[in-house]
Amino acid sequence: MDLSTIIGICAAFGLMIMAILQGGPLIIFFNVPAIMIVLGGTFGNTLVHYSFRDVFDALKVARKTFRHKEIPVNSLIIQLMGFANKARKEGILALEGSMEDIDDEFLGKAIQMAVDGQEPETLRSMLNTEIEYIQLRHEQGADIFTAVASYAPAMGMVGTLIGLVQMLQTMDDPSSIGPAMAVALLTTFYGAVIANVICSPMAGKLRNRSSSEVLIKTLIIEGMQSILSGENPRIMEQKLHAFIAPKLRESSFNR
Repeated sequence: MDLSTIIGICAAFGLMIMAILQGGPLIIFFNVPAIMIVLGGTFGNTLVHYSFRDVFDALKVARKTFRHKEIPVNSLIIQLMGFANKARKEGILALEGSMEDIDDEFLGKAIQMAVDGQEPETLRSMLNTEIEYIQLRHEQGADIFTAVASYAPAMGMVGTLIGLVQMLQTMDDPSSIGPAMAVALLTTFYGAVIANVICSPMAGKLRNRSSSEVLIKTLIIEGMQSILSGENPRIMEQKLHAFIAPKLRESSFNR
């Protein structure tokens, strides 16, 4: 569970609600016509831009903003170094016995390919192709949330124009001015909240998650290629340490 996402959303909405309550009841910010205009218009525009499948796939990808298992890079490097030492001493087939200790699906697939006799360049090519498609899925998910973040304020402006037209049409009836003005203002408010509190931050988080995941998978590919090439473990460790900041590096030879 990603606490930063949960705390961020709770803080954003919590502080807004507290500020609203300082000036009056929360119910005055609930307006059905405004919700229909913004949510309905935004959802409709998104479906025009993307297919049903793309939108639902984006919702699945969005779970990564709340659920994400961070793999400690140092622990991964140490694990790969252990595989390298075992392969040098007992042969590459000995790694098959370590499959049960591997939690990461991508690493497990890389080990299985190595055990099956794949050449280093073939392994790199096949796994890089998988990374490219993972990036594509993640980027499309982030793009959809970015698109929603652009459509929501636009629909808010449409709602504002609708409310203003309704207000001007009923200027002779003071009792109808208030509801029309509420639609005009609240549609802009809803659009701004959807875009700036929900969708834009989620798109950014998805891109950050994708970059982090690609880094881990690229490190795995480099490590497995070094293992298959029979590279000296110390050289392999130096190569893998290039993926992390110097202050975070931890040598397996000091253990």
